[in-house]
Amino acid sequence: MTLLSFNDVDVSFRRYCGLLKVREMPVLSRIGFSVKRGEVVALIGASGGGKSLIAHALFGILPPNAQVRGAIHFDGQRVDDGSRPALLGRRMALVPQSVSHLDPLARCFQQLRWAARRAGLGAKDDALMAVLAQFGLGADAARAFPHQLSGGMARRMLMAIATVGDPDLIVADEPTSGLDDDNAARVLSKLKDLAENGKGVLLITHSLSAALAYADSVCLVRNGMVEGEERADAFENSGRLLRTGYARALWQALPQNDFRVGDDA
Repeated sequence: MTLLSFNDVDVSFRRYCGLLKVREMPVLSRIGFSVKRGEVVALIGASGGGKSLIAHALFGILPPNAQVRGAIHFDGQRVDDGSRPALLGRRMALVPQSVSHLDPLARCFQQLRWAARRAGLGAKDDALMAVLAQFGLGADAARAFPHQLSGGMARRMLMAIATVGDPDLIVADEPTSGLDDDNAARVLSKLKDLAENGKGVLLITHSLSAALAYADSVCLVRNGMVEGEERADAFENSGRLLRTGYARALWQALPQNDFRVGDDA
């Protein structure tokens, strides 16, 4: 069952050129893909290609000069300014890319409790601590203010806050940035577990090799457009099963494939 769908979504920014002239600068064009319950879809592409803007359009956190066209649907319901507030934190949650989204003036456990309450849960302290434990976080991290956490711990705290409300859709924007291999695997395994329990997961990352071990399908984003969609299991051997040249180029450029860069790049 399709949980999230983007249908020909365009995003542009309005900019003033002089005193009266306004120009629209397109940043996303005809974005289309879907996420089903029970699957992990990876948005793959180079930094600056527009991946995070796709998440921002879904969650309504684009700047005021942004113009969004096209349709985004969540569980059959159109996502717009009217429907979005009832969905945020309860049915869909974002793991933001920057740890600066943590409130610098509140202890981390309080922020976790706030997230549970926003989701309509009256979680007890023991239950909240169990959520933290899933990400290798304990009492010291719970008592800490964000600036007292390492970068990796802060990123895992963001994961805990996003998932505490048991949302149907989790959008994770570069969730393993700054994590060592063990904690990166812990976070990605948790996302895969969520999908296996009927959730939808949208994993935004620039790392194709990291995504392939956990994603069911890959949506390739380049220069603000979707270049194509591929099954994760098509990334094998020479890449002959891949349908798009950009996918083959990314696959063949990985270290295990001898960094081959051809005309598809």
